[in-house]
This record gives sequence, structure tokens and C-alpha cells, in this order.
Amino acid sequence: MALLRVEGLSKRFGPTLALDGLDLEVRPGEFLALLGGSGSGKSTLLRLVAGFEAPDSGRILLQGRDLAGLPPPARPLGMMFQNYALFPHLSVFDNVAYGLRREARPRAEIARRVAEALAMVGLEALAARRPHQLSGGQRQRVALVRALVKRPPLLLLDEPLGALDAGLRERTGFELRALQRATGAGFILVTHDQAEALALADRVAVLDRGRVAQCGPPAELYERPASRFVARFLGAANVLEGRVAADGAVEAAGGRLALDHGLAPGGALALALRPERIRLLAGPPPAVNAVAGTLRELAYRGDGWIALVALADGTELRVALPAAAAPPPPGSAVTLGWDAAALVPLAG
Repeated sequence: MALLRVEGLSKRFGPTLALDGLDLEVRPGEFLALLGGSGSGKSTLLRLVAGFEAPDSGRILLQGRDLAGLPPPARPLGMMFQNYALFPHLSVFDNVAYGLRREARPRAEIARRVAEALAMVGLEALAARRPHQLSGGQRQRVALVRALVKRPPLLLLDEPLGALDAGLRERTGFELRALQRATGAGFILVTHDQAEALALADRVAVLDRGRVAQCGPPAELYERPASRFVARFLGAANVLEGRVAADGAVEAAGGRLALDHGLAPGGALALALRPERIRLLAGPPPAVNAVAGTLRELAYRGDGWIALVALADGTELRVALPAAAAPPPPGSAVTLGWDAAALVPLAG
């Protein structure tokens, strides 16, 4: 049985359709990331599951139980907000204990469970402090264990790392993943950060205009995007528009391209080509999977270079080049090449 099943979920805010018959499933103990741009529906979906909004149609089933009509406190799940929402007048201990006290748990049980929760994130020595006496990373961990101390089967996380700087964000992300594995709870993470979603999640659901554009393991989505939208949104892939010639080769980007599997001739198609799969060629170019162009722009990114190369037919390719070798200057004529396996046909 799925831990969470969302069936045909729709929600409007006035004329805006935020969710459009969305279907989604979260498995027991799974870390699922909801990834999408502004207005894609990811935050609306989280709010509907939490009970802060009611759907116009569709069902939300948690462990087979329909959540319709249940207010947020009655739903057997936890939620961690982007701003952490800690009580400023309460100590760390009392913040974490708040939900257990609302349930009228015995004092000894509350003390034991709060101590265990704080020990999981290394904050047992800070139990008497107030939130303003903590660092951003420490506040984030308090908010996390406050949501987990009631042992919910599912935890909802709304951009939980967004307020942290880059270095702390990465380290805290690994801690979050380790904590999810240790507790065995299902996590749903809403994020706009692609690297964060790919690094942390077991599966990533990419949302577009209120629907799931594609859902699967991170490597599958990145290496085999299903559509133009997913290819461009996730990792900024180049999308080449072309046609399949009579001999099975693809005519696109002003050249002849060969894939590692056959295609029916005569049809139009689109191909995804990741920037890091393209390389600069020296010497005579091969007959297929090589194109000539002009290096138009160049930007240094620390771990490498991003180049924009304009081809003769007007196509512009984004190319990721290694930092070890200095690229030619803008304005240079270059030849680009790639392996057949780098070309991924797109369905839509």
C-alpha cells in the first residue's frame, strides 16, 4: 500500500488553475522531492496534503485513509515550514515538546522522547536556549525534530534549507537525508533547487502547470527526460529539433546526427543533449555527431566553463567545458562533438 496517494487533485484560486487533476504516490519510507518553477503547483500540493487548503476535486489518501474534512492538527503527519515557525519565548526543549504536550503525553515520556530527538541532531546541550540564541542551522534542526518527535509516518518540508548559506545548506541537506533514513518516515520536500532535489531524493516529481511532468529516480530524470520541458528545466539541456532521414540518421543543428538506437524515418523529433556531454574537437570532424559554430559567450563557473556556441543554422548550444583546459576566446571558430548515447529522444 502507498503511504500517500493523491488522485485527480484539482485546485483553483480564482481564474488560476493551480492543480489540474494531479496524480502522485509516495511509498513508505520514501524521500520524494517536488520540483518546479514558480506557479507549478508544488506548494499548493503541500498545503492541500497538510490541510491548510481544501481541494476542489480529487482525493488525498494517507495510509489508505481519506483525509477529506480533517483539519491540520487531526492529520497524522508533520510539517516543517520554510521560516521554521519556532516559538521565540520557549526554550529548545519546550519547542520540541510542544506537540507532545498538546497530546497530553505523560511527563516522563515527553522528557525521554525530546531528549532522544535532540540527541539525534546533536542539540542536547542546547535544550535550555531560546531560538534567538541559535544559529540558522541549529534552528533548522530544532524545527525538524519538533516535527518528527510525534513520529508521524509522513513529514512535509516546505523549502527547509532555503534560509541557509550555500555551505551550511549542503551539510544540513546530508544531515536531513541521514535523519530520514534513521527514522524511516516518508518525506516530501518542496524545493526550487535542482541540485538539492537530485542529491537528497529517492524520486523527484517535476511539476508543470499543476501536473506531474515526470516522476522517477534522479538519475533517470536527468539522463532520460521525457519532454522538452523536463529536459530544459532540469539541468538546462540543449533541445535539438530535427527530422529522421531515409537512412535513419537525424538531420538537426545543421548536421547529421546518429543515435545509439534506430528511429523510424520521415518523422520530426526533438533530442535532448546535455551541455557536459559535448566536447571541443580538434582536427577533421567525423561525419556524424559533429557541428561547426562560433563561440559567442564564455563564463567561468569555478569548476569549469559555460560556453554559448552559435551554429550556422541559428541553433545555439550551451556547452560545459572542464576547468583544466583553457577554452578558446569568444569569436573563435569551434567544432563540437558528442557520442551517440548523449542524444535522448523526447516524447513531447
